[in-house]
Amino acid sequence: MASITKGIFIVAAKRTPFGAFGGKLSSKTSIDLAEVASKAALAAGNVNPEIINSVVVGNVISSSSEDGPFISRHLLLRCGIPLDRPALNVNRMCGSGFQAIVTGAHDITMGDSKVVLTAGSESMSGAPFHLRNIRFGTKLGADYKVEDHLWSSGFDSYCKTNMGGTAENLKNTGSVGRKRMNFPSAPNSGGRLVSNEQGFFAKEMAPVLIKGKGGVETSITTDEHPRPKLPWRQWPNYPPFSKRTAPSLPELLRFFNFQGINDGAGAVIIASEAALTEYNLTPLARLVGYGISGVERHIMGIGPVPAIKKLLKISGKSLDQIDLIEINEAFASQTLAYQKELGIDPAKLNVNGGAVAIGHPVGASGSRITAHLAQELK
Repeated sequence: MASITKGIFIVAAKRTPFGAFGGKLSSKTSIDLAEVASKAALAAGNVNPEIINSVVVGNVISSSSEDGPFISRHLLLRCGIPLDRPALNVNRMCGSGFQAIVTGAHDITMGDSKVVLTAGSESMSGAPFHLRNIRFGTKLGADYKVEDHLWSSGFDSYCKTNMGGTAENLKNTGSVGRKRMNFPSAPNSGGRLVSNEQGFFAKEMAPVLIKGKGGVETSITTDEHPRPKLPWRQWPNYPPFSKRTAPSLPELLRFFNFQGINDGAGAVIIASEAALTEYNLTPLARLVGYGISGVERHIMGIGPVPAIKKLLKISGKSLDQIDLIEINEAFASQTLAYQKELGIDPAKLNVNGGAVAIGHPVGASGSRITAHLAQELK
């Protein structure tokens, strides 16, 4: 954890729409999506690529495309940033987009950079299947298992639990009741629908062009993540996911109380206080501090609670002094646990929808949340 002692400012923040799993953005790689968001941020902030000193990109499933391991370097090249500038990939799982910003802040604090392009990107539709243990030959009659990397990338082999399992564990601690889990995302999802329809996300959105039949281009400008437009009081009547089609998912998960599997990217450009004057940049927000914490692995999703407590302590603030709070909820049980443990006013939390409603391309969500807050607080 750290309190940012030097002035560090967000000068531009954009994100792509979040596409549904196998949906309209599935033909785009994580680098394609990061390029769209980053170029939009550079243009919006009137930031010349020549002044970018370093690039940091959060990404989890680097094998989603052939050039995935080179995402930060290739993003630098596509954006026209000088060749001698460094580029770095970071992976803090669902917090990768946040970590990209923190790492960029480190560069500025240490004097290595004045202006940093940070981004988070993920193409979950591009997650491959793996066939392990055949590199040096196969054995007659051996039953080789095809591994779904989309699934295995979210499974913690140390504690034999997937991400959904940690949400189930939070419910089982008694912090969250099943009945409450069936309803918290109702205003969240409703907020997302209203927010999209009323253009609340327009300021942060970077449209993505896709080619259809006959080479006709279509501009994707809104989130695609599907949520049935049904009265939310009917949602609990929906059954859990089929054990035949998803045998490893916990029983509690239904379409309305857990994150989407999505494609998307976000970009946040940060600069030192001196750079604002030197390059005539206009700040959107100031980065005050950050908090990072580890927790017991079986209840991974409670992590934001100690992290937020750390951040409040070092910044000398209380939650009552915070106007808007965005947390990457992932699962409804986690959101309810945060609210209960921290005493968060629901009227301040994810007011335009969170990951349950908008979607969660794992490497991108930290960038999306930061971009949204920077624009919403203006």
